[in-house]
Amino acid sequence: MEPRLSRYIWTHTRKQQLWILLIVALSMIPYFMSFDLPKQIVNGPIQGQGFETPGTTQLFLPISFSLPFFGEVNLFSGIELGRQGTLLALSLVFLLLVIINGLFKFYINTYKGRLGERLLRRIRFELVDRVLRFPPHHLKRVKPAEISTMIKDEVEPMGGFTGDAFVQPALLGGQALTALIFILIQSFWLGLIAFVIVAVQALIIPRMRRRLLVLGRERQLTARELSGRVSEIVDGIGTIRGHDTSNYERADIAARLGRIFKIRYDIYQWKFLVKFLNNFLAQVTPFLFYSIGGYFALQGRLDIGQLVAVIGAYKDLPGPLKELIDWDQARQDVQVKYTQVVEQFSVEPLIDPKVQEVSIAPPAALSGALAAVNLAIADDGGAKLIEHVSLQVRPGETVAVTGGTGGGGEALAEAFGRLAWPVSGRIVVGDEDIHELPESVIGRRISYASSEVYTFQGSLGDNLLYGLKHAPLTEVVYEGDKAAHRRWELLEAKLAGNPSLDLNSDWIDYGAAGATGPEDLFGKIRAALDVVLLTNDILALAVRSTINSVEHEAFATEIVEMRAALRRRLEAEKLSDLVVFFEPGSYNIEATVGENLLFGTVTDRARWEAALESHPFFKTVLKRAGLHETFYEMGLEIAENVVELFRDLPPDHPFFQQLTFMTSEEIPAYEALLQKVRSRPLDEVSEEDAIRIIRLCFGYIEPRHRFGLLTEDLMQKIVEARREFSDGLPADLVGVIEHYQPNRYMASASILDNVLFGRIGHKHTDGSDKIRAIVRDLFESLGLYNKVLAFGLDFDVGAGGKRLTAGQRQKLNLARALIRISDFYIVNQPLLALDQRTQDQITRNVFAFLHDEDRNPAIVWVLSNPALSELFDRVVHFENGRLVHEETVEAPSKDSDYKELAS
Repeated sequence: MEPRLSRYIWTHTRKQQLWILLIVALSMIPYFMSFDLPKQIVNGPIQGQGFETPGTTQLFLPISFSLPFFGEVNLFSGIELGRQGTLLALSLVFLLLVIINGLFKFYINTYKGRLGERLLRRIRFELVDRVLRFPPHHLKRVKPAEISTMIKDEVEPMGGFTGDAFVQPALLGGQALTALIFILIQSFWLGLIAFVIVAVQALIIPRMRRRLLVLGRERQLTARELSGRVSEIVDGIGTIRGHDTSNYERADIAARLGRIFKIRYDIYQWKFLVKFLNNFLAQVTPFLFYSIGGYFALQGRLDIGQLVAVIGAYKDLPGPLKELIDWDQARQDVQVKYTQVVEQFSVEPLIDPKVQEVSIAPPAALSGALAAVNLAIADDGGAKLIEHVSLQVRPGETVAVTGGTGGGGEALAEAFGRLAWPVSGRIVVGDEDIHELPESVIGRRISYASSEVYTFQGSLGDNLLYGLKHAPLTEVVYEGDKAAHRRWELLEAKLAGNPSLDLNSDWIDYGAAGATGPEDLFGKIRAALDVVLLTNDILALAVRSTINSVEHEAFATEIVEMRAALRRRLEAEKLSDLVVFFEPGSYNIEATVGENLLFGTVTDRARWEAALESHPFFKTVLKRAGLHETFYEMGLEIAENVVELFRDLPPDHPFFQQLTFMTSEEIPAYEALLQKVRSRPLDEVSEEDAIRIIRLCFGYIEPRHRFGLLTEDLMQKIVEARREFSDGLPADLVGVIEHYQPNRYMASASILDNVLFGRIGHKHTDGSDKIRAIVRDLFESLGLYNKVLAFGLDFDVGAGGKRLTAGQRQKLNLARALIRISDFYIVNQPLLALDQRTQDQITRNVFAFLHDEDRNPAIVWVLSNPALSELFDRVVHFENGRLVHEETVEAPSKDSDYKELAS
């Protein structure tokens, strides 16, 4: 990268800088005229110079000039105006000059801002581009938070400075010089005074500000280190809590914040000292002008108009001068920051840009063998992970790598996957080094999967198809405003040195997955998920999610129709009591009292809680149904039972998971509330306390909690009160409750709840597992399985995939590699988070999958279970970084294994 920021700016914005400098030069003409005009107004129409006799007129705005050989050229003879007319005309010209100067400033500042934002966009993209080209060993040394902080925050001032880099000194220097020249023209001595003060400011202030630059550099470094440290805390929160080191981390952060505070306080002190001195010098000059200039005016050596003009011109001198000094400090500051960024991003060797060029055409298959030639790989400390390893993997061959953790097989797999660069030796495909081949070839024809997984924030489906997004494959046609916006995007991308790739294009390479288009891609997705045993996990995520029933109206209708199929299936299997369905005229014993009373679900929990506490509707309906006092007594009974049974249990006791109406933190509060209201009639209890007691009833389920509080009579009263809650719901509460309707999809409920339209009975200890298995079978038989699975692919995996388990992330990573058709699959112990039995099953599934449909790729698999070696053509064994043993597996055994896997 270019080490000097000014040169970097000039290189990329030369034409624009020259244009704006020309505009700055033109702006000096009206700027100078605005200084001279006040003198003309004061000396002329105000003091009467040229209007000594009544009725005298003067020519206003005559335009004439002399040319050699032509003599006097008169373009406009001017307008004769009297004293008042001249005053008005000159004042209007002054106003016009103010407007013209303002327009010049507006155009210059706007142009500078756009210029700065373009360069900021350019440098940010260039830095991200360099991150994408960092060698693997360097990526292990840097902290992601520090890199992102530099790209996001530390280069931000460079964008603002870009427009000022050449324009600001020209503009401010021109304004200051124009004002100084004007003062010198009016009075040499006053001009000399102004020049001396300006020289003192220009020499002293920048020297004092050097200390600010040093402090600013320290502030930047400490802030960046703080960002990296906070990122470490977030990533390592499990380790911190597991080792009880949270207070050590607090002490470390407090110490870092203390250092930052001291640096920032020093900056404030020094900055305001410099500001005080600068302001003092700026105010001394007017004092000298008033005293010395006034003396000259009294002596007749300076007229009043000149003195007013000099003072007016000086008013515009400190501003540009101060801003010019600020510009110089900003220049040094951003140069320091730019130098630090350059140091961080100047890494050698970077990946050649040609290696990562966009390629739309699918690459040809790799026909040569993948081979390590006298390969040596070292860690960051220089210790050799593997040494003098030579191994060839022919197309279609399967090779098992054994040796355990640290043996060297993992390092070899990383080298084949280009995640580790050789210290010596080479990795070749045929006769070509894979580090010199384009990523569009190696990144598509060689697939790599390991247990170290990174999942991008977004949907599960996006992460699964991530390995197919190589280049924009379709051209999007834009119309109207979108077309104009796209043209603007292309122009700005070109001016900022950014690529013009269209993110709205279809980036998915369907052919790389063996599909012809979006229609048959899902079949390939389903096959890959089945291989890694992830399908059921995704289906579980799907059935617990909610959907937009308007957008997916047809699917919602099919789910409603499936309710009858579920009932028939349960009756056929004599499991009718497995689910207690919602019936409009009966009480669902497996649902909460609240669900039975409202006969629906709450769509907005916050509004519901607020209405329950303050809205008179609920209290009125409960009293009318004869439930208000009953629910109060029932709530008291619940509170007393819970407090008595659970108050001595630790907060994390599993019994609390069975409570639907009270948390462990609320038990002390309800214990105090019971002491307050016990033995008091309901009419003496405050409204707030009564509501807190009554609301406990809404989460009560008799078969689960077994307090014996629900009688047949009470259940009948609750059923009868449903119509009151349904028909009498006031307008301000509409939408808070979505009522159960047998022939309508519940938008606020999950897919599974909509299928069940009821609650799973507690009589069956394995009821949840049984019902999920039955529902899965029904999805399959009714042709809904893939539709439901598609909703699971929309599941947001969270930052770094943390909403998935480690095992699910590893399965997803392996499926991401399998879904793409490649010539070589490098599999580096990809499923370490799973139990050995599951690992073995998935390994066998992968073999059957990759040898189906005549794919027959080469496979290099670093095994955690050596017993699976029998599946491979060849087994290589590593110890202490060296290949110590190699053997070929007997063909009959391997063939029989493939037949067994495929059957």
